[in-house]
Order: sequence, then C-alpha cells, then structure tokens
Amino acid sequence: MATAAARRYAKAVFELAETEGQVDEWSRRIAAVRQLLSDPEIASVLTNPTIATEQRFALISGAPHVLDPEATNLANLLIESNRVRDVAAIEEEFQRLADDAAGRVRATVTTAVELSPKDRDRVEEELSKRLGKEIRMHVVVDPRILGGLKLQYGDRLVDASVSTRLQQLRRRLAAS
Repeated sequence: MATAAARRYAKAVFELAETEGQVDEWSRRIAAVRQLLSDPEIASVLTNPTIATEQRFALISGAPHVLDPEATNLANLLIESNRVRDVAAIEEEFQRLADDAAGRVRATVTTAVELSPKDRDRVEEELSKRLGKEIRMHVVVDPRILGGLKLQYGDRLVDASVSTRLQQLRRRLAAS
C-alpha cells in the first residue's frame, strides 16, 4: 500500500503526464527510475546520508542505464527528499491513477492451477462485462486454495475458493 508521500508524488507526476499527454511515456520513465533505484547496491549509496547529495546526483546522471532528462529529474527529486525507498509505491500509485483515468481496472485472480488461455480470457471478458471497464488481469497460482478462485479488484474480494468453503463448513459443523 502506498504511503501518503508516495501518493502525493505519484499524483503530481500523473497530473504533469496527463497535462502533457504523455501518460504512457511517464509510465515507462517511472518504471526505469524504479528499476534503477531498486538495485540494492545503488539504493544503498543513494540512501546513505554520509555521501554528499551532489555525488548521489552524479551517480544517477552518469549511470550507463541512461535515464532521459525528465526521469533523471524525478530520480534526483526522490534522492533529495529521501524518498528513494518509495519509488515502487510511487510507480504502483501512478499506474492506479493511469488505469482510473483510462477506465481500466486491475484485477488479481488466484487459482489452484494455471488457467488455460481460454479460461483466462473467459474470466477477463466476464469481469469486463460486469464492471463495464477494460480489465488488466494478473493471475496467481496458489495450490492452497484447492480449487475455485479468488478474484480481487479495487477494494473488492470475491472468494469462491474450495478452501474457504471448507473452512465455512467446518465452522458451521463446530457451531452445531
């Protein structure tokens, strides 16, 4: 879950991206910044307060990973404000804002076994019809649910897993 600071940074970048009509480009920039700043060795240098801020900026601008100027400015801002560790949350919140603006919904489907492409498409299509929005679906395989599926989108969770139904049955039997 994104911190309040991560939400503020993501919102500011999103508003800039939307104003410029470059939401997709900024999405790529933030992903590149996250990839760079998430490297454990680089992050340890960038978060080290004993290293001068100018030296930390130089590490980013001289990096062979070559960020474009806007992405470099974002990285420098995160370094300067000690928000390097928030970059993943900022990216996640930015993506959520972009999806909301585009009328998309991100959904996570958890199943006991890998879904076939046909079943995956069917679940995605059915959810899209019900919500009236484009769906970006992520599938997770968790054998612990035994069968059925769990569907999470937004703040909603639909649990139609066999493991949950068995737990409910156990509780009813124990209460009898």
